[in-house]
Amino acid sequence: MARLTDLYKNEAAPALMKKFEYKSPMQIPRIDKVVINVGAGEAKDNSKVIDNIINDLGIITGQKAVATVAKKSVANFKIRQGMKLGAKVTLRGERMYEFLDRLFNLALPRVRDFKGINPDSFDGRGNYSLGLKEQLIFPEIEYDKIDAIRGMDIAIVTTATNDEHARELLALMGAPFAK
Repeated sequence: MARLTDLYKNEAAPALMKKFEYKSPMQIPRIDKVVINVGAGEAKDNSKVIDNIINDLGIITGQKAVATVAKKSVANFKIRQGMKLGAKVTLRGERMYEFLDRLFNLALPRVRDFKGINPDSFDGRGNYSLGLKEQLIFPEIEYDKIDAIRGMDIAIVTTATNDEHARELLALMGAPFAK
């Protein structure tokens, strides 16, 4: 259960401290949070879509999702302010490490023709984002019980100050980067 937590404490943190010559253990980058977001434009026509998305995210993450709402009205898209258009979950602590472990070791290898995740998807400040095309790659989701295939965005927020340090942190944590 706490495999990634132990991996960070026992292997990743000492390796990062040695490689980047940090003076204090507090300088060692760590994963702060993981945010999973699912947007659904079709929710403006059918409000049940949001309930299904929240249910799927709850099954995948083990935590209840929160509906996201439109900030402004956009007439061209037929969207009104306050309309529910998606859902998100913010994971921290043990749930975050458990989710990352399942993502790196179970879900991503189930993607067809998987060659690794893009090592260049960092934002310049040490945060990593990736998109998935379908929720079916998670073993918790049953194919017969979903109403539609939906993708999701996953943002991994780290305390690293730059991309190189964050890339090394995620690689030591088991992220399957493409060569």
